[in-house]
Amino acid sequence: MTRKITFHLNCLEQGGAERVVTNLANRFVQEGYQVIIATEWYGENEFETDPRVRRVHVGLREGDEKKHRLVQFLLRVRYLRQFLKEEKPDILIPFARKALYRGLMAAYFLKIPVLISIRTDPAGHYEERSDKIQIPLLFPRADGCVFQTEGAREFFAPRLQKNSRIILNPINPKYIGVPMPAVRTKTVVQSGRLVDFKNQPMLIRAFAKVHAKHPDYDLKIYGGDSFDGTKEILEGLIEELQAGEYIHLMGASDSLERELADAALFAFTSDWEGLPNALMEAMALGLPIVATDCPCGGPRTIMTHEVDGLLIPIKDQQALEEGINRLIEDRELAERLGCEARKIAGRANDQAIYEQWREYIEELCGA
Repeated sequence: MTRKITFHLNCLEQGGAERVVTNLANRFVQEGYQVIIATEWYGENEFETDPRVRRVHVGLREGDEKKHRLVQFLLRVRYLRQFLKEEKPDILIPFARKALYRGLMAAYFLKIPVLISIRTDPAGHYEERSDKIQIPLLFPRADGCVFQTEGAREFFAPRLQKNSRIILNPINPKYIGVPMPAVRTKTVVQSGRLVDFKNQPMLIRAFAKVHAKHPDYDLKIYGGDSFDGTKEILEGLIEELQAGEYIHLMGASDSLERELADAALFAFTSDWEGLPNALMEAMALGLPIVATDCPCGGPRTIMTHEVDGLLIPIKDQQALEEGINRLIEDRELAERLGCEARKIAGRANDQAIYEQWREYIEELCGA
């Protein structure tokens, strides 16, 4: 029997959860499953899906945007429920906070298993007044839950913890198997959106001091603008430090597997994250890494301190400086950490992650 899987989220605008849904949808449809992605709207810069993946709009319709916000919420649930009644998928998999609530409400009494997925640090993101009402009412209705880290799982009630799995994000195959460089450049790199929680100002301040000690090294930060003001802050800081000759904002890139591969090291500075794809990609490339041990435990889930990277406390500029300097000055340690980091490809490749999702989905559908 061919299973019909429906993923539900806001849109496919480029971001972490959207990337995972796109990768999973493409893989499941390649394996013969029927796959639908039900979204609320269309973004400007979206991930591309396999032509066999159906994209369905279940969001607000013409004229709905003028209605009260509560009415809009109920309409979103209603439209999703109508879709579920018509399509009768074997399982509904909502991603991200608001989609979880919509999915659980829309599927109520329809006998469709709902597998929810928590994609960010719950602390601070699932603590609003509305969350405290909806979580105890709706989450017990979930048939299962996928977390990315143990820290995220521990935030929720024991019942949800018990009925859950921890599954890593699949690494984009283009980052796996890239040859190690014969010679590394004297460049420190970071990749990821220019956004406040990634704390890129700390990286710039720290690197300005690293550069005073190692003037032949430069810093390149790759990532698109999130339009939250971070880019302007970074540009102002670079100007203030007179660092324009050795600190560069590179913008977004579709060829990071080539841009990053021969860098001296990768610096990860987030104050919080779910499970950072950029960090996993840097590991798969075999880059020496210094990373903040941020909640909800993403770096700690995929890295072991002194084994395949260096973990430092969040918001600790001095520890970041020391970590970068250590990897610059001890190249034997740096290369050993990088070689160990590459092994993440064995447990987070496309096939391994697909098999974990497939097994869990089949278990829930069978039950």
